[in-house]
Amino acid sequence: MNYPKKVVVGDITVRDGFQHEEIFIPTEAKLWLAEELLLAGFKHIEVSNFGNPKGMPQFGDADELFKKLRSSKRIAHLLDQVMLTAITIRERAVQRAIDARKEGWGPDRILLMVSTSESHQEKNSGLSIDEYWKMSEEWVKKARDAGLKVNGTVSTIWGCPIEGPTEMKRAIEFTKRWFDIGATDVEHADHDGSASPDRVYDYFSRLLDSVDNPHKQIAHFHTTRGWGLANVLAALQAGMTNYESTMGGLGGQPANFVSGVPVPGTGAYYYKDPTDVGLVSTEDMVVMMDEMGIDTGLDIDRILEIGKMVEKIVGRKLRSESIRNGRIPKSMSGRSN
Repeated sequence: MNYPKKVVVGDITVRDGFQHEEIFIPTEAKLWLAEELLLAGFKHIEVSNFGNPKGMPQFGDADELFKKLRSSKRIAHLLDQVMLTAITIRERAVQRAIDARKEGWGPDRILLMVSTSESHQEKNSGLSIDEYWKMSEEWVKKARDAGLKVNGTVSTIWGCPIEGPTEMKRAIEFTKRWFDIGATDVEHADHDGSASPDRVYDYFSRLLDSVDNPHKQIAHFHTTRGWGLANVLAALQAGMTNYESTMGGLGGQPANFVSGVPVPGTGAYYYKDPTDVGLVSTEDMVVMMDEMGIDTGLDIDRILEIGKMVEKIVGRKLRSESIRNGRIPKSMSGRSN
């Protein structure tokens, strides 16, 4: 097999993982996890969402969490080496991030997202695709002028939970458009586990043939149908070197019920059983990569211990085999180190 020998992995549990939880995760637990992820070697984590907390109360502590993270003595020596991201789907959220940045405690990077599916775009942002591009052109510039990095996410590349199959080639056009308007990197998202490994390989092969900055492309997979790690392998074979994941495979659509209270979220869940959704498990992905001889630059033993604690935080068993079964001893694998 032909795949990279070194990759970058970002963990997005504190935001994308916890947004699907139907209980409010205490701020101190979010802070602990963010600190632990940075201490385990992650250079990029997603911290919170700056959208309206009335719709997503899981993020009602966004300001407090960022402030506590910025003032944490545990990770003070790491803060100038890492990238903390906030999700900012609409204008108010971007302005909030700009203001927080100016005050010295805000994010290093924000995320905007365009879908290749019109119906998903409207449900997620309240705007059409054309309207969202117009908004992004204005606000990406404002964010960059304020010193923020900007991620432009392309979603529903392989399929939409509302419309079904989508046209993959549109996502490559959107990728180029993000860079044209000033994005610093692009996330390529399998929003609902629609991607199959053959199409993942096809897409990323086409993408890497079409861009001159492969290190600025990020692969983001859900494992709703159990294909997550197979898709990671397909992306590796295509040459992708940048990945995102969540501890225990947490994550999914923002919850519409939090700590006993119905909330808007993004509306009705897309799936018959919302407990079946989630991203690729960080623990399983980095253990697999390590066994393949791929350098992640991470403390994998520490990550497995973090995974056990995340199960306690959310109060249930999660989608990670590695935190129960551990790593394969090197003597069994035939590797000497």
